[in-house]
Amino acid sequence: MAITIVLTNQKGGVGKTTTTGALAAGLGKRGKKVLAIDLDPQGNLGFSLGLDIDEGYNIYDVLANDVPVTAAIQQADNCDLIPSNILLSQAEIVFQGNNRQMLLKNALRPVMAQYDYIVIDTPPALNILTLNGYTMADHLIIPMSSEILSLVGLVQLQETVEAVKDSVNPALNVLGILLTKFNKNTNLSRDVLEMAETIADQAGSVVFNAKIRSSVVAAEAPAHGMCILDYAPDSNPAWDYRAFIDEVYRKIEPREGK
Repeated sequence: MAITIVLTNQKGGVGKTTTTGALAAGLGKRGKKVLAIDLDPQGNLGFSLGLDIDEGYNIYDVLANDVPVTAAIQQADNCDLIPSNILLSQAEIVFQGNNRQMLLKNALRPVMAQYDYIVIDTPPALNILTLNGYTMADHLIIPMSSEILSLVGLVQLQETVEAVKDSVNPALNVLGILLTKFNKNTNLSRDVLEMAETIADQAGSVVFNAKIRSSVVAAEAPAHGMCILDYAPDSNPAWDYRAFIDEVYRKIEPREGK
């Protein structure tokens, strides 16, 4: 059965989609069978991994139109992927019913046994799409840029996680906070790290040892439809993401008894 990892932060611009793409591709490079899912209506994950997101079915078709999940799966270089669609922005209106937070989990049941990992990119909001991700997640990863404003909202996110654990997913685990745009030589990054460690401790989690350094290649890679690990494999962010993926792998595999 697939291990599900959800990348989440209600603040935009923190490197969440870049991190999702790097994690999915990096696990795929390890020989793992990976399905990436884009729950963000902007559709950037599919675009950044080289897919034509306007071609074929997408996750909105699966959740709203009862299209079989197998029909929406496309192939990227190192993983399979279900792209997003701008129509997902209507999710709060379209997805109704008492079990609407279970839509994604129910839709994915037919393929869960086919993958080692499912990696999900969520929108920068705590909405029904994010809640669907939390409901089926084994682990949450919170990318956070090294800025004071990135700390705002983490308390609300923590409250949402606790509510999900108390209701539909008691096994939900916050695997860690990943600091992006990090510069160890600045007081700001060091201050944010200290505060993030305090928040993580309160949530029973940690800040990953790996920190993602800033570089223009992180912005260039999606424009070329490539994961940063392939676009600039010797760049600082690529080395940092490989260290992060190693850390995720070490944390999860023993936990899952593999």
